[in-house]
Amino acid sequence: MKKIIVVGATSGLGREMAAQLVKAGHKVGIAGRRSELLNSFIEEHKSIATEPIEAQVLDVTAPDATAALDQLIERIGGMDILLHVAGAGFENPALDAAKERHITEVNTVGFVSIIDHAYHWFRTHGGKGHIAAVTSISGIKGMGIAPAYSATKRMQNNYLSALAQHARMDGVRLHITDIRPGYAQTDILTPDKKYPIVLSPEKVARVAIRAIKRHRRICTIDWRFKLVVAVWSLVPRPLWERITFVK
Repeated sequence: MKKIIVVGATSGLGREMAAQLVKAGHKVGIAGRRSELLNSFIEEHKSIATEPIEAQVLDVTAPDATAALDQLIERIGGMDILLHVAGAGFENPALDAAKERHITEVNTVGFVSIIDHAYHWFRTHGGKGHIAAVTSISGIKGMGIAPAYSATKRMQNNYLSALAQHARMDGVRLHITDIRPGYAQTDILTPDKKYPIVLSPEKVARVAIRAIKRHRRICTIDWRFKLVVAVWSLVPRPLWERITFVK
């Protein structure tokens, strides 16, 4: 049994991953902005939980975010794995400035705040641990229909890579897993838009948890999106920037 904190567990992939972790018998602490959704998760899963589920209201962009995380860690009696799923993202072809700022704040400032705090916690509590974060394949290339989202996901990919190197420099035995799903059926997708490939939250969660268990460094979900990423990576920048049919 592992003690696992899931930040961003109120909906989407975070909620599904927390549910599967509870079913697997782990001691799970869930965090998110909406208390009513945290409470509904506990009510829904308490009958199958082998350990009490603890919840904490936490907004990753708030000044008290790390203090709230500490409270949750204390209530579950420690932390073996920090799973960061909180994020913001949506298509913004109109380049609405407020939307771009919101995405940037959540996916960069909020992300760094939680990830760094978890790193320091592991460093001072035994010098080992595991940080896993859900990023996206969108970090591979800048997407004209979602500039802030793809840019911040690229930042997350690079930050986790830098942190892995930093942990070795620092002598911390830290596993880092970068979970990069393709299009998953969550609120991030535009409701009335048809996507060529859409993954179920259940599948993404199942594959991601298996990758965490195996200490995978990078996990792209699924094999079809691995092919997509491989093709994207081969497209030269000048050609990519001239593509207008990517919607």
